[in-house]
Amino acid sequence: MTGPRTAVVTGASRGIGRAIAGRLAQDGYSMYLISNDASENLAAADELCSAGSCAVPITADVADATAMAHAMQEIANDSGSLDVLVAAAGICPLVPFEDLTVEMWEETLSVNLSGTFYATFEAAKHMMKFGRGGSIVAVSSISARVGGPYQIHYTPTKAGQLSLMQSLAVALAPHRIRCNSVLPGTIDTALNAEFLADPVRRGTYEAGIPLGRIGVPSDVAGAVAFLVGEEASYITGAEILIDGGTLAGLVA
Repeated sequence: MTGPRTAVVTGASRGIGRAIAGRLAQDGYSMYLISNDASENLAAADELCSAGSCAVPITADVADATAMAHAMQEIANDSGSLDVLVAAAGICPLVPFEDLTVEMWEETLSVNLSGTFYATFEAAKHMMKFGRGGSIVAVSSISARVGGPYQIHYTPTKAGQLSLMQSLAVALAPHRIRCNSVLPGTIDTALNAEFLADPVRRGTYEAGIPLGRIGVPSDVAGAVAFLVGEEASYITGAEILIDGGTLAGLVA
């Protein structure tokens, strides 16, 4: 691959997405950060630029197909390449079944699953045009493999991301575009900060993790950096668990 490498991260303004953007910037990618929060996204880009990396913030809603088409076209026009997409945007309002609403279901589906599809659909089309191959990673979740009483609306979207990446891995292989998923377990981010603020609840979660700690965003970023790199050039349609052994512990 010649020329500068371009990476796009959705949900890049906070949490796991921000950590992934930071890691890829360190690895030498020209970064484009997509978020629907303009101020947070600008702060994330400024942080990377102050560290000596090139980062361009783009305000767009992943749940809006037209917005994603425009964003990817803007990136392709500006960079002249599109080599990596990491679909990290996601929401997970934790609620018990009896408090779940149709609106919560539809919003979670539109952001997590439809949003991943819109971003990958548009990015892949540009990767195909450039003819340099590429790599797409969806940030799914261990919740794709297990149920949860507070995640009725969330777990199906995470399972859908896995299925989407597997199908795309086959469809896009002739274009040398690899598609994989990472499945984080419990990661300490703003998304679950309130839920984990209870020390008893946090202790219960930690006790169920064989490695004995809740994960941090950089744990996920390292795995993503491997998947999009040349050392993973023969890996596509794969899933990497990043859960401290949680899932293995459930079936042991």
